[in-house]
Amino acid sequence: MAELLSDDQLNDALPKLPDWTAQDAALVRTVELASFPQAIMVVNRIAEIAENDNHHPDIDIRYKTLTFRLSTHYKGGITALDVSLAEEIDGVLDAMA
Repeated sequence: MAELLSDDQLNDALPKLPDWTAQDAALVRTVELASFPQAIMVVNRIAEIAENDNHHPDIDIRYKTLTFRLSTHYKGGITALDVSLAEEIDGVLDAMA
């Protein structure tokens, strides 16, 4: 079972996730893709990863802008599961660039 990250652990993780911020007990990243279809392709790929990991992000879709919000809801904050998923999302986004 995942445990909440301490402030020190979170501070250690954030430099490895330069496009993410910690906001209200969650990791948050907003990205604009080239088109709406590309944004949906990203969402679909991340949905596959999330299902495989059994850890699901909140995703806000606004045309070609996506906002990801990662929090381990049953723990009430950020855990290593969120950091790992953020890294996987970054990988998907890097592959689309």
